[in-house]
Amino acid sequence: MGAILSITFPIYAAIAIGYLAVKRGWFDRADMRVLGKYVLNIALPALLFNAVASRDFSEVIHPGYMLVFAAGGLGTIAVSFSWFTFTGIDKGRRAVAVMGSSCPNSAYVGYPVLLLTLPDLAGVILALNTLIEVLLVVPLCLFLMDMARHERAAPLPVKLVSIFWGVTKRPMVIGLLLGLAVSVAGLPVPDTVSRLLSMLAASASALSLVAIGGSLAVLPLGGNRVLAAQIAAGKLVLHPVMTGLALAALPVLGLAALPPDMAVAAILSTAMPMFTIYVVFAQEQGLEGAASLAMLTATTFSFVTLSALLFWLT
Repeated sequence: MGAILSITFPIYAAIAIGYLAVKRGWFDRADMRVLGKYVLNIALPALLFNAVASRDFSEVIHPGYMLVFAAGGLGTIAVSFSWFTFTGIDKGRRAVAVMGSSCPNSAYVGYPVLLLTLPDLAGVILALNTLIEVLLVVPLCLFLMDMARHERAAPLPVKLVSIFWGVTKRPMVIGLLLGLAVSVAGLPVPDTVSRLLSMLAASASALSLVAIGGSLAVLPLGGNRVLAAQIAAGKLVLHPVMTGLALAALPVLGLAALPPDMAVAAILSTAMPMFTIYVVFAQEQGLEGAASLAMLTATTFSFVTLSALLFWLT
């Protein structure tokens, strides 16, 4: 148990430090936004570029892992969509609930956890998760939100192209795509550049966790508690379960099973709480209260669920 706490305690202690720093007035909401922007626009792009560009392309792309991660996300979208349709909530709440259940925080929480659990794989796993989220999971969730806002949404292909174009302009995605290009071309990264990027990447883990904690301290907590609890359960329980089922299905379908480390990374990645901009997307539906409650609940209880998963998987 001590080995598990050596992984989870630093993660959640850093989140608690950010939370207390804002509650005590040492930092304010604007400061947390600055920290978050630095991590998202500088540290993580440097991390992703370095993690991908410094490896051979065959070491970066893992089709089996990508298939499992994508299947887990799509399965979660399908099951959560069905459940929240069955419960009879309106389309806006359903779309927000589906996004909260299926979009993990791979960057701010997932990467620090994997860095302590599987340090040699953490950067590559973040890159693979980002690819699937950008190309598949997030666009589908945003399309559901667009359908909820409009009686007649744009056709799916048109909307998905528009969403995809929007996310590819983010520095984090640009860093990943540039790293992939360098890896495919087999170009060497100069040592001076690599050292600079490594220095910037090293700041991503701690600052991202502090920013998460500070953000939780200022969330507008005034939404539907029952809905928030269901969203948190979908994220912390349903998503990793669907990913586990996808892992188990590989041999049944005649496909090679993932190496143990990759299988652990897939389940852990999908057991993270929802990504930080979840509340921003929910705000467009006027449901930031429920989304904030769900995010706070998922982030708090993920200490227990992640510790249990680490105990079981390692």
